[in-house]
Amino acid sequence: MRGVHNGLTSGQHLLCVLSGAHVRSPRDMPDPLKLAALDADDLSVVSAHVQDAVLRSADIVYDPKIGGVVLPLNRFAWETPGTRRWLFKTHERRRAVLHIDRVRGVRAKGVDRRDDKQVLSLLSVTFIPKTEDDPSGLIELIFAGDASMHLEVECVEVRMSDVGGTWETRSKPKHTP
Repeated sequence: MRGVHNGLTSGQHLLCVLSGAHVRSPRDMPDPLKLAALDADDLSVVSAHVQDAVLRSADIVYDPKIGGVVLPLNRFAWETPGTRRWLFKTHERRRAVLHIDRVRGVRAKGVDRRDDKQVLSLLSVTFIPKTEDDPSGLIELIFAGDASMHLEVECVEVRMSDVGGTWETRSKPKHTP
């Protein structure tokens, strides 16, 4: 199919390349995950799968011309059970891309996209509607360390796709209530 690269449109592929995301065919890994969110309930499912993902702030791409934000990230694979290796239990991380479309504006606190050494840990992605019946509002990305991004959106249109390989990790994120 013309204009499609590894399951991504030309524009999405270009944003991934510009952001430094390593784009490989999802067929190279077992069970790549692809999720879409069109409302707040769907977004909570996506949020659960990207919780504890890590990314470099310099890799975040916002293109106001197409109204999109792309976050290449290394997500913890919560849906994959850990496996026992000798005395240790190992878990899995996967290379993924979070696409947020229909973005009209971006505000950030504690996120410096010029700092290529800043690493962010994504805690949640939520939608805050302007009014009860209005599809527009804010998508809020909360990161560890009191950092956040607020994306003004026409409506919820979010996709998360595994795009690269997987690797083992011994550490599993822990949360205290």
